Amino acid sequence: TVDAELLRIFIGTEHKYHHTPLYEAIVLAAREHHLAGATVVRGSLGYGANSRIHTSKILRVSQDLPVVVEIVNSAEKITAFLPIVDELVTEGLVTLEAVRVLKYAAG
Repeated sequence: TVDAELLRIFIGTEHKYHHTPLYEAIVLAAREHHLAGATVVRGSLGYGANSRIHTSKILRVSQDLPVVVEIVNSAEKITAFLPIVDELVTEGLVTLEAVRVLKYAAG
């Protein structure tokens, strides 16, 4: 096992960075900075700081669904990436927690 950190970024599908979906901009930036990997998870229901419900239910008008971007890497790599996250994410929630990596393998 290896000690690492999990960077979790909670945003919405409608958040943009220079006309690009913010979740995509974050993943591309993580790749450019040689982080081990990133995963985007789309939620079907949630709410944030404004307490407005975001849902995929057909009768709701909200299209801004919750999205979570997760990145796991060494503490040093995550710490170096945080200024990029700060530049990209102007609205949302960013969390950081210690994790243990049990397995990481390609192919």
